[in-house]
Amino acid sequence: MKLQFLYNEYLNLKFNRGLPSTPIGGFEYGLLEDGGAALFFAERNDEAFVEWTYELQPRDAHYVASPDWKPVLADSFKQLDVYDELVFYYLLFTINATTSIAKINPYNAMNDFMKSYGFFQLSQLNGVTGLNEEQRLQLRDFFFFFYLYAHPVNEETLYAFSFRGHDLIHTKTNIHVEHYVTAYHDYYSEHLDKHKDQIFIAPPEIQACQDLTLELLRSIEGKSAKLEMPPEEGLEAVLRLINDADRFMHMHSVDKTTLFGIMSDFLPDARSTPYRDHCFRMLLQNYACYVLYFEFEQIHHLVDYFNDTPVWCERMINSLFTDAIFIQKILRHHRIDIADYTNVIAFFNEEARRIYL
Repeated sequence: MKLQFLYNEYLNLKFNRGLPSTPIGGFEYGLLEDGGAALFFAERNDEAFVEWTYELQPRDAHYVASPDWKPVLADSFKQLDVYDELVFYYLLFTINATTSIAKINPYNAMNDFMKSYGFFQLSQLNGVTGLNEEQRLQLRDFFFFFYLYAHPVNEETLYAFSFRGHDLIHTKTNIHVEHYVTAYHDYYSEHLDKHKDQIFIAPPEIQACQDLTLELLRSIEGKSAKLEMPPEEGLEAVLRLINDADRFMHMHSVDKTTLFGIMSDFLPDARSTPYRDHCFRMLLQNYACYVLYFEFEQIHHLVDYFNDTPVWCERMINSLFTDAIFIQKILRHHRIDIADYTNVIAFFNEEARRIYL
């Protein structure tokens, strides 16, 4: 499966773009009763991709004084214990759930945006040449943290994994996630009879799930072709900058006026759609992550440019600070007190003040 085709279909449904559906290799999206959507096997609509492991969730050893069982994959990974097994399950579910579409409400909107944004940026980073190696690694850890945090996962899972080179590993055991995912699917495919009351798909479908999970993982690890936001009329300039972080950083470095002009051209455009709004929010968060993360003082240039149009400046600043909490972590990391930036907080709305002041 080419992940870009799946990603296009995901965005098509998520933002009601109304484009014809395209084949995505043995899977298709189906609507859920709660208003969301999930990926199903193309030949059947009774089992979703993300659900096939539901009944396989390990017992939580934290609620047992002395766990007396072994992990399912203990023979494959001698260093694995029952606590590690549960963490791996949560990660596997988080990766698979990247394909699911939740119905958005005020309580999940920020997390939904941050997980989607983090996944997209992780697929981009290895091809970015405008950052040095240290900067790329810093941002990779940053995006992966929020990808997990926004799912959300528990604290143990949040800090259980790290990158070694281009490989995601379980830090405690040094088990490569790719190796675990492969062994996991192989085990259940080979021992289907033993788990027939827990698994409701056939071995070829387990193999299809393995292939897709590995594709998602490789995108997170930056080992596959970077994802791109698909085209839409009127969004050409914005999408060029979203899909090419080097272009974005270069424009900001040599011609801020043009970059801010692209942003200002978007603001009065009355053709608002969910996809257009999402792309603009992504552009603003690129500014947060690729510019302000490394040099927060640059925010003065943004405020100065939009200062003569206070309504637009207020919209820009509040979207930048409240669509995600990336800036909150950036401020803490660099020990910056936003209260010192009076020209910025002058445009804060109530929500931004609640979060930052």
